[in-house]
Amino acid sequence: MSVSPDIDRLAPRIRPVGSVAGYQTWSDLLFVHWRVPAAELRPLLPAEVEIDEYDGSAWVGLVLFHMSGVRPWWFPALPGVSEFHETNVRTYVTHRGEPGVWFFSLEAANSLAVRVARWRWRLRYFFAEMSLTRRDSQIEYRSRRLWPEPLPGHTDVSATIGEWLPGGGPQGEARPGTLEFFLAERYLLFTEVAPGRIARGQVHHRPYPLQSAALQRCEQSLLARAGIPVTTPPAHVLFSPGVSVDIFPLREQ
Repeated sequence: MSVSPDIDRLAPRIRPVGSVAGYQTWSDLLFVHWRVPAAELRPLLPAEVEIDEYDGSAWVGLVLFHMSGVRPWWFPALPGVSEFHETNVRTYVTHRGEPGVWFFSLEAANSLAVRVARWRWRLRYFFAEMSLTRRDSQIEYRSRRLWPEPLPGHTDVSATIGEWLPGGGPQGEARPGTLEFFLAERYLLFTEVAPGRIARGQVHHRPYPLQSAALQRCEQSLLARAGIPVTTPPAHVLFSPGVSVDIFPLREQ
């Protein structure tokens, strides 16, 4: 295990001071990760962020999940609007000494959510047709990008869900210092709102309950669409039944 000892990875778990911007529930999360040499990922990121490495590698994740109860703090969830599937392609970075997520792309099966997120959160959201099939310990996600990217992307991923993580906290919580903690326990996001200008967002939720998972199939083109060079199979897979999430405002730093 090799990870920077100078970064406080527990502080982002603390609930921020200030008003909540919205609420969401994330469920049936499948975390699929690849090792990527940091030097190959560096040209895809702005100079203002540093690549966060574990065991001498950068890591790129394909994270697929279902969202429900999506709403701003001042309005109730609406049927047909507040529930949809999502997929994101991400890596892990630090900015001003804080560890967080950098999104290369996000797919959502809700065109309104995509438009709002592109405007409000300055994130690279795409509208996609997506499906989730869950039968006991089997889970399958499929997606096809529809808008606005002229070159479509797709995913076709299935996995078998295993046991709770051993040796952690209650119900499979990842232990600090482990790869599982490094990949899953992320509460900050960073995004470039203009050249050289980075904004920071934060979420708050209980630590993820995590289970092992084994891939049965992983066909996808989203990493290639983002310019990420992967030629090997995924190195790590996790599943979480989910968490309820408080979303805090995006703030430029």
